[in-house]
Amino acid sequence: MTTRGHVLITGTSTGIGRASALHLASRGWQVLAGVRKLADGEDLRAEGGLAIRPIRLDVTDPSTIAAARDEVLATLGESGLRGLVNNAGISSLGPLEAMSVDLVRQQFEVNVFGTLEVTRAFLPLLRQGRGHLVNIGSAAGHTGIPFSGAYCASKAALAALSEALAGELSPQGVRVTLIEPGSFRTPIWEKSTGPGDRGTSDLESRYARSLERAREMASQAARLGGDPRRVAHAVARTLEGRASGRLLVGLDARLLAHVVRWPTPLVRQLMRWAYGLTGDDQ
Repeated sequence: MTTRGHVLITGTSTGIGRASALHLASRGWQVLAGVRKLADGEDLRAEGGLAIRPIRLDVTDPSTIAAARDEVLATLGESGLRGLVNNAGISSLGPLEAMSVDLVRQQFEVNVFGTLEVTRAFLPLLRQGRGHLVNIGSAAGHTGIPFSGAYCASKAALAALSEALAGELSPQGVRVTLIEPGSFRTPIWEKSTGPGDRGTSDLESRYARSLERAREMASQAARLGGDPRRVAHAVARTLEGRASGRLLVGLDARLLAHVVRWPTPLVRQLMRWAYGLTGDDQ
């Protein structure tokens, strides 16, 4: 099979990142699979074959970003990168009133600042290869969902960064696409962090019923959401085509993007209803 070139993907240990690495490798891409633990990378390579090369990469650790850049540069030489897929991300679940600032900051460190740092580190190689930058956002970035406010805000920030990068990089031959999945079966919500150190018995009782409902909905999304390979297929279509822009993946993603264009009071009422945020809970 003729190789399509090299693509670097962050966060390939599980979920969408892992599915994307395996799918792209099956389509002739040479996949540089970013993982925080090399053991996860070896497991991925055992399934995907020699087309997958694990690379230690923690998007919040500048030293591993620099080391990964040097390793990729030594591997590629003059050919450059054909694709960079910023997939690494985390979620936090809880009322903003109870969530510590450190926990909100951590959400942005991974989903926004980490993505930006990786992008900046590998942009010279993307320019060299006239490659495609793909950021994995979320349909949740279109609005503010109760108890997922920090996550939604981080994905909204990522969307704004992606739009700005698209304008800045287009004259340099680098295309930018933001893929915004809906609910898919990934561990991101199962690993979701809690409110942090601001939780008190008063706050816990104030939000108890609605927060429990939010946790149940997140758990259902992790178990019953779509197959992450659908997102992987969207990543492949993006890298192998000429299109760029924003791409919603999943029926629920398209529905949410449509609903949030309704009048704001109606959208807010629907959110309150969905999460049981009624006067009786106070």
